[in-house]
Amino acid sequence: MKKLIAATSLIALATGGLSSAQSAPTAMATPLTDIRDGEPMRLVYEVKATAWALFIPITGRANFRMDLKPNTYSIKANVKTTGLADILVNYDMRLAASGYVRDDHLQPYAYVSQNRDGKKNRRVEMTYGSDDVEMTATPAFGNLGEPPATPAQKLGAADPLTAFLGHAFLPRPANGNPCGGPMKIFDGRQLTYLTFENAGLKEVKTDAFRGEAYECHVDMDKVAGYDADEINAKETLTGIDGPLRMWMAPMDNGTYMPVKIQADTDAIGTVTLQVSKLRYESLETGSN
Repeated sequence: MKKLIAATSLIALATGGLSSAQSAPTAMATPLTDIRDGEPMRLVYEVKATAWALFIPITGRANFRMDLKPNTYSIKANVKTTGLADILVNYDMRLAASGYVRDDHLQPYAYVSQNRDGKKNRRVEMTYGSDDVEMTATPAFGNLGEPPATPAQKLGAADPLTAFLGHAFLPRPANGNPCGGPMKIFDGRQLTYLTFENAGLKEVKTDAFRGEAYECHVDMDKVAGYDADEINAKETLTGIDGPLRMWMAPMDNGTYMPVKIQADTDAIGTVTLQVSKLRYESLETGSN
């Protein structure tokens, strides 16, 4: 889960009804429909995170490039902490995911993460099959948690990259939750569900976005693959003590992009993530 939070909540640096004052947006065709119809798309997305320890800034940055073609998708990402963050939790990660574009969701096939933390430098590789998710970790995990995730649970979730960015492309039904349904994430060992409660539209200003976004309150359920001490651990940035909030902005093409994330931690207080780059490009004109 440590890499999961770094990749989705940095992302450290990765249910609910409608607000009575706001109504849900009108249902829109999923943007995957246009992609499936032959309009390939590239998403360029970058976020930066900031926290403070003893009045000294702790920073992190993550950048993503996601290519969506009529039948397949691929994602590449880099996640790195700088400054004092290396003292608390060190991430210098390279991640990649690929899979298939379906009418209303992304179906993962392969995922790789490589963390160079100066200690284990662990590499995790996953391949989604028909009956299970094959996983290889080098060096190997000491254990797979108690209880470990079952094959059905793993197949019912997505890798961290697909889960996080793919959530933006899921359809939001009329009169439903604009924050979207549960985000089910499997990182090779730990299975985590994030559910969202809509707290209404709020004004958000970041380097790459200014406008209204839905404030979504996040509940984290550690389902499988955790040891008891990991479930209760709150000693680093991965130990989010809550609340965790994510602001999702409805975009012109029908996606709902996370433009700001804020979490409380025991170690260094509030961590704030803001989007610094956010654009969609046609693959025919996008840079390589």
